[in-house]
Amino acid sequence: MKIKGKAWKFGDDVNTDEIIPARFLNTHDPKELGAHCMEDIDATFSKKVSKGDIIVGGKNFGCGSSREHAQIAIKGAGVSCVIAQSFARIFYRNAINVGLSILEIKDAQDISQDDYLEIDLDKGVVVNLSENKSYKAQVLPKFIQEIIKTGGLLKWIKKRKRG
Repeated sequence: MKIKGKAWKFGDDVNTDEIIPARFLNTHDPKELGAHCMEDIDATFSKKVSKGDIIVGGKNFGCGSSREHAQIAIKGAGVSCVIAQSFARIFYRNAINVGLSILEIKDAQDISQDDYLEIDLDKGVVVNLSENKSYKAQVLPKFIQEIIKTGGLLKWIKKRKRG
């Protein structure tokens, strides 16, 4: 699966309360959560992000609470993938559970705000088209790629049952 989009750059230790502030946790609606995604870091993010764009974070992206609202908000904002140097483990697992594409790249911080990226999730390759640089991520196991492509764990399980 290939993805293309503009990079939205964030730093280290972006926590789930910054991704979706707690005051908006009274809904599970992706569009409503997406409208407030990253609001406390960049109040204009949800108004400027385009469908397919990519969040680039530093170390420990998604630290904080274990709620899936953060991943749902990111998807609801139209973001197609999150790239980070590292993820908080519960964020990483919840991203897979809700079908949010994620990649760990040790040089993620070399990517700049507004760079245009092309991602091949099957190969774990990110090409920075703005800088003509490539980055390699560890490829996710095939079954995890399938879970993400299906839209999350519950949809994947239902699909397998119908089999």
